[in-house]
Amino acid sequence: MAHLIDRRLNDRGKNSSNRERFLRRYKTQVQDAVRRMVGERKLSDLEQGGEVRVPRKDVSEPAFNYGRVGDREHVLPGNREYVTGDRIPRPEGGGGNGGDASEGGDSETQDDFVFHLSREEFMQIFFDDLELPRLARTEFGPSNSFKSIRHGFSKTGVPANLAVVRTMTQALARRFALTGALARQALGLHEEFALATACGHAETAARVHAELDRLERRQDAIPFLDDPDLRFRNRVWRPEPIAKAVMFCLMDVSASMDETKKDLAKRFYALLYMFLTRKYEQVDLVFIRHTDDAEEVDEETFFHDQRSGGTVVYSALELADKIRSERYATGWNVYAAQASDGDAFGADPARSARFLREKLLPPLRYYTYLELVPDASDPRPSTLWAEYERLAQETKTFAMKRASGREQIYPVFRELFRKEAHA
Repeated sequence: MAHLIDRRLNDRGKNSSNRERFLRRYKTQVQDAVRRMVGERKLSDLEQGGEVRVPRKDVSEPAFNYGRVGDREHVLPGNREYVTGDRIPRPEGGGGNGGDASEGGDSETQDDFVFHLSREEFMQIFFDDLELPRLARTEFGPSNSFKSIRHGFSKTGVPANLAVVRTMTQALARRFALTGALARQALGLHEEFALATACGHAETAARVHAELDRLERRQDAIPFLDDPDLRFRNRVWRPEPIAKAVMFCLMDVSASMDETKKDLAKRFYALLYMFLTRKYEQVDLVFIRHTDDAEEVDEETFFHDQRSGGTVVYSALELADKIRSERYATGWNVYAAQASDGDAFGADPARSARFLREKLLPPLRYYTYLELVPDASDPRPSTLWAEYERLAQETKTFAMKRASGREQIYPVFRELFRKEAHA
């Protein structure tokens, strides 16, 4: 496959504007290419940007070519079968070059158009039509970030911060002030010189002429630009509030949650974390796993450590609320994502749904529940799903979906966080 390397200078920003125009013009094709990458890339490489392939037929443009006009009849060199006037039979089976250029075989094919996206461009396209619920209520934490802002001008600074316009204004004002006073003195001396010359007072005229020469030398000595004229752009550091978020990851790690289901849960958590990092400057992660009891663990233990036991969802919810009240009570935007196969017994589902409704959901921005099942189209609900479904009908901050394969994770995520249409 041939690669084209653009070595043009970008001194006027033309390449950047052309790049933006291309992304805007072929936004749909690039979006489709980015979404196809979800199933092809590793989770750790998902947000790094890179090359996307767009079918050449999607970016091809119509063009006019010069050619001969009128009817032409000729036999190409190398022909040994036909002469002028022979009628060539149509090939059987619809042969010819009208097939798809991407088909295999010995025929020539056209390579896809390969376009390199930066990380920022990839993330922008990846999450372009998604939004966080209740984002307008964003809370700000302590002011522990500082931003450099413009704060007038100063007489000292580095050459890079020199304010040319303000400096020239100061220089002009200084020269006008100094030369104006000297010009008024010179005007009076000119009048005195003319009077002395007219009256024949040679000694007085010589003295006035010498004074005029001295004033001219003083005017010539006024510098065009002097050190007191210099003005530099002044910048100060202003404390800025940081929009912070914490993401609680809750997962059932009982024996019924095999490695395949854990992998699906990890992909969902990764999408949510990437999405939150685009909306908030600081995002904390809290991993809570549970069987019949819950514990806070690190990421490696959360996804790969083996445990056995029953399923008690209430213990994980209770621990999440305790951690939130102790460490993230104020100044934090709290989100939670729970993954389970819905395999809960006894009174735990009803007890968990009641705890969510009364204790955990009110201070949260959004709570998502992903149920991992063998077949997402199976209409039979689990006991936990049935309880959560009633809760989802009562509040807008709780959403739930099912998934059974990798290809369903991204569509489910988009459904949970799609932008709402405002009337």
